Amino acid sequence: MKLPLVDSFEINIALFKRTLLTQLFFLGLMSIFRSLFFLEFSGSNNYNSSEIFSAFFLGLRLDLVVLGYIQIPIILIFIFLYFLRSYKLYEKIKIFLYLYFLLFYLLASILIAMDLGYFSFFNEHITLMVYGILDDDTAALWRTMQDNYNIYLIFISSILYLFILKYLLTKILFNDLKIKQVKLKTSWQLFSFSILIALNILVIRGTFGMYPLSKVIPDISSDKFLNEVPNNGVLAFIKATKLYKKSKSGKYDLIKSTHYTSRLNEAFSYLSKQKVMPHDDYYKAITYTTKKNKNIEKLKPNVVVVMVESGGLPIRKYQSKTFDIMGRLKKHFDEDTLFTNFISASNGTIVSLEPLLLNITARPNSTSLGQSKYQYTKYPQAAARVYEKAGYETHFIYGGDLKWRNVGKFMSLQGFKHQAGKIDIASTLEINLKTSSHDWGVFDEYAYEYVLRLLKNAKKPQFIFLLTTNNHPPFKIPKNYKSKSLKPSTELKKMMIGDKDLIQKRLYDYQYAFDMAGKFMDEIKQSNLAKNTVVAITADNNTIEGRIRYKNQLQTSKKIPFYLYAPKSIKKVADTTTAGSHKDLFPTLYNQTLSETNFTAVGKNLFSKDTLHCGFNDSGIIVVKDSAFIHKKTKTDEEKKCDQEYDAALAVSDWLIRINK
Repeated sequence: MKLPLVDSFEINIALFKRTLLTQLFFLGLMSIFRSLFFLEFSGSNNYNSSEIFSAFFLGLRLDLVVLGYIQIPIILIFIFLYFLRSYKLYEKIKIFLYLYFLLFYLLASILIAMDLGYFSFFNEHITLMVYGILDDDTAALWRTMQDNYNIYLIFISSILYLFILKYLLTKILFNDLKIKQVKLKTSWQLFSFSILIALNILVIRGTFGMYPLSKVIPDISSDKFLNEVPNNGVLAFIKATKLYKKSKSGKYDLIKSTHYTSRLNEAFSYLSKQKVMPHDDYYKAITYTTKKNKNIEKLKPNVVVVMVESGGLPIRKYQSKTFDIMGRLKKHFDEDTLFTNFISASNGTIVSLEPLLLNITARPNSTSLGQSKYQYTKYPQAAARVYEKAGYETHFIYGGDLKWRNVGKFMSLQGFKHQAGKIDIASTLEINLKTSSHDWGVFDEYAYEYVLRLLKNAKKPQFIFLLTTNNHPPFKIPKNYKSKSLKPSTELKKMMIGDKDLIQKRLYDYQYAFDMAGKFMDEIKQSNLAKNTVVAITADNNTIEGRIRYKNQLQTSKKIPFYLYAPKSIKKVADTTTAGSHKDLFPTLYNQTLSETNFTAVGKNLFSKDTLHCGFNDSGIIVVKDSAFIHKKTKTDEEKKCDQEYDAALAVSDWLIRINK
């Protein structure tokens, strides 16, 4: 027997109230998660109370967006039940609602927790790089988690959280329904369902504005961290997934998004500072020639480029006798050329490594080229190919496994005649890999020893690129290494966020990585190699920013070193405060090491004085001479010019990638 429509409507209202109470309960949980996020990552800064309120209120609206998506199928089911008018189905719907909410709340909780972990490392909410993490060594990732986190405590807490969630959902959904009489005509009953759907859509949009709130999350402060507070892991993951799919689908088009589709020549014109017509040779527009230099021709120096894992620069400010974070590298940074206004191309290793070696700027929200449809492409502008043509023997050396992110195979196509990974290093040096490595590769000292052996045994000029693996979770250093004093100052302690013991462990690994780079430079300078070798040292990113909240975060958060040693006979003088990023490293290095040599690049020679210099990070942070800003949020004329140059660089970089497929 079917229920009267009015009775069916009354049961619907009673059930709707239960679901509303359930949603309000989880909304409270999401606010608790946001509070934990704020307490964990805010540091000791004194934030404006009204801005904190604005951040949490905006966060509440974004959480409602998530709950709105969860709620909309429930409303549609209620409408379906209203017309079916089956009491038996109403009895069974409670079980469905319980399982439905439990499933989606668990998924949301996992994504929020995952976002907390992601932010602790990358200092940003989940990005499409999370899919790259899945491509990493799974066993190494698991060992890293075991070493750095209390897995048992996390497991027990998760089980306890699950039981609490199940208990509260049971209490809310399975209590007897209190049904009240509702005297409404059928037409008004139907109209009320329309109102509920309209309100739900408004909650999902989060605004009356043109764009949904989740699509364009507004800034509420000039403070970078406060602007991160409102976002949640669910929305961040959804956005990352969309971007990942777009990147893989072939629809990724930076030329279009930077509005250069029908005027690409203008992007080349702006970048090269010369008039480029639509029918011109675009390669030629960004192809330059180093000046004739007889000393360089005579010397033909070895060239070594080292990318130190996570070797950020801001912490150098706190170097002291009691906090010897730089180790033996300090004196070399002091003696030689060190560009201090230099930022990474991206916030991850592979997404900084590839653009650097291909002489482009990092493309935002894009996947690794070596794991994409471009993995078999040979790029003519690749750095190793420039040195190969100049008569150099080329080596790509990685302290880890060459299968990681397909890096060995991809680099073999980019002009690197030789590729060596941890197995090759261990075999050549005749060391026990088990005792000479950590979860991600050999300890840095062995990678440098391998490079020194190549240089000392070389019969022709060498171009060597080395990517190290220390200064990476789980932050292990050799047992026989004697760490120096690392007592952080009161000021630095106040800026540290989260588990102090884990931060200290990370700092010891940081010290080891820099000290080994310094030891390498000691050995270069104390040998004949000092007279015929140029060494550049940089980093892939500054991920320690996730645990140290520096002052003036926007200007310092992405800073990494660009150190340059050159023999006196060819050494050039530079303004070390010149702004730059990875795109500029090789154009600078070419001008330091090559004579009358052609090269194609998006970046600029940092030795050039009469040039506008800007540094680009794919998170949208741009540095200029005396400031930093977010893409499209300019204040000065110089910032506006760099902002325009960033768009041009993105369009040109995308063209260089896609034209060669």
